[in-house]
Amino acid sequence: MRIVLQRVSEASVTVDEKTISSIGKGLLVLLGITANDDFKDSTWLVNKIANLRIFNDEAGVMNKSILDVEGDVIVVSQFTLFASTKKGNRPSYIKAAKPDIAIPLYESFVSQIEDALGKKVGTGIFGADMKVGLVNDGPVTITIDSQNKE
Repeated sequence: MRIVLQRVSEASVTVDEKTISSIGKGLLVLLGITANDDFKDSTWLVNKIANLRIFNDEAGVMNKSILDVEGDVIVVSQFTLFASTKKGNRPSYIKAAKPDIAIPLYESFVSQIEDALGKKVGTGIFGADMKVGLVNDGPVTITIDSQNKE
């Protein structure tokens, strides 16, 4: 699994001109899944996200987690995170998991992050054409890959 994590002052997801999720201060998580991913990857990423200290403390130092600031989260599935641009100019998405694998892992990820935060999180709609709006705070944008734990 691969995520792009953005610290936001606000974010929203719109489908067919209807806002289906919106948050204030928190995290926008774009989530990509491969056929090689499993529930262990999901668990590891959720723990990392919940405890990552990327929010400012009183001294302006990034020393607080999403749990500490009681922020909100939106999770959006994004198969394009596994685009391969090695050959030609048209990306290949062959590494991205097919829906029969990706949907259960996506749903598990959302459930696990809700458990970790103790509250509901916003989502997109898996496979839908979504419009994602955000105000990146900082800007702070971090990529994390469960297969490359750096």
